[in-house]
Amino acid sequence: MRTRIKMAFPALARTSLILVYLVILAGAVVRMTGSGMGCPDWPKCFGYLIPPTEKAELLWTPEKEYPKGAVIIVDEKLLLSKEEFISGSQYNPKNWEPYAKHDYAEFNAAHTWIEYINRLLGALAGLSILLMLISSLFWWKEKSGRFVSSLIALVAIGFQGWLGATVVYSVLEPVKITLHMFMALVIVAILIYIVHQLKPQDPLRRNNTQTLRLWILTGILSLAQILMGTQVRQFVDEQSELLGAENKQLWLLEPELIFYIHRSFSIIVLVLHLWVAYRIYSRNLGYPKIYPLLGILFMIIFTGVAMNYLDFPWGSQPIHLVMAALLFGLQWKLLLEMIQAARTRISL
Repeated sequence: MRTRIKMAFPALARTSLILVYLVILAGAVVRMTGSGMGCPDWPKCFGYLIPPTEKAELLWTPEKEYPKGAVIIVDEKLLLSKEEFISGSQYNPKNWEPYAKHDYAEFNAAHTWIEYINRLLGALAGLSILLMLISSLFWWKEKSGRFVSSLIALVAIGFQGWLGATVVYSVLEPVKITLHMFMALVIVAILIYIVHQLKPQDPLRRNNTQTLRLWILTGILSLAQILMGTQVRQFVDEQSELLGAENKQLWLLEPELIFYIHRSFSIIVLVLHLWVAYRIYSRNLGYPKIYPLLGILFMIIFTGVAMNYLDFPWGSQPIHLVMAALLFGLQWKLLLEMIQAARTRISL
C-alpha cells in the first residue's frame, strides 16, 4: 500500500496540472457565457451542494422542511433561513434573513450549471493536489523537494479558492477577476515545475547561453504583456458594464493608454519568439516545444486583432485568455528545460 501511494506521485502531479488547465478553460467558458454569477453564494450554489435545475426549487413552498441556511428568492432578493424549520401555510418573513454578501438574486439554470462545473473542477484540482501532497510524504527521505513543492501548490490552490469566493462576493469586480487569473498562472507554474522534476535530462537538448538569456528576456516581456492584457481586460469589463453587451463596437472607442502599449508590445514579443525559434533551429538545440508555442502565439495575436477590429466576435475573449495561459505554461516549461541543459554544461 505504501509503495502504491508513493508511486502514484507522478500521475497525481500530471493529473493536477491537467485539472488546473481544465479549470482555466471552464473559467473561460463561464466568461464567454456570462455565467460568473450563476452561483451567487460560495462554496455552495444557491445553498445546495448540487444546484437546482429550475427556479421553482428556489421559491418559497408551504409545508416544506427547510434546513438552516436554505436559500430562496423572494421579491428578487436572496433570503437564507435562520434556523431549521417546517414552513406553514403562509410565508413568514421572521424565518428568513437577507443574504449579506451582495444583492444579486437572479437564477438562470444554464449559467448556474456552467459555474457549478467550473467550481467542481476546481474542487477536483484541489483534491488531486491534496492527494499529491500525501503521496509526496513517502518521498521525504529521498526527494524532500517534492513535499515542499506539493505543500506550496496546496496552499496556492487554497488561496485561489478564497479568491474565487471574493470574486463572487464582489459581484465580479474586474480587479478581483484579474487577481484570480494571475493566481491560476502561479499554480500552473508550480505544477509544471513539479512535473518537470520527474523527468531526466533529455540528451538531445543542448545548452546555448545566449539563447537562454534571450529566452529569459522573452519570458519576462511576455509576462509583462500578459499583465498588461489583464489591465485591458479590466477596462473592457468596465466598458461592457457601462455601455452594455449589445454595444461591443463602443467598448474600445476611447481606450486607455495601456491598450495601445499592449497592442504594440505584441510585435516585440512576436519578434523575440521568432528570434529564439531561429536560434533553436539553426543550432539544433533540441527544443521542439518552441514550434507549438509559436502556433499558440499566433492564435493569441489573431484573436487580439479580431477583438479590436471585429468588435469582439463570440468566443474571441475566452480563447485569447486560454491561449495566453497555455503560452505561459509552455514558456515556463521551455525555460526549465534550458536551465536543466545549462547545468550539464554541454554547450553549442
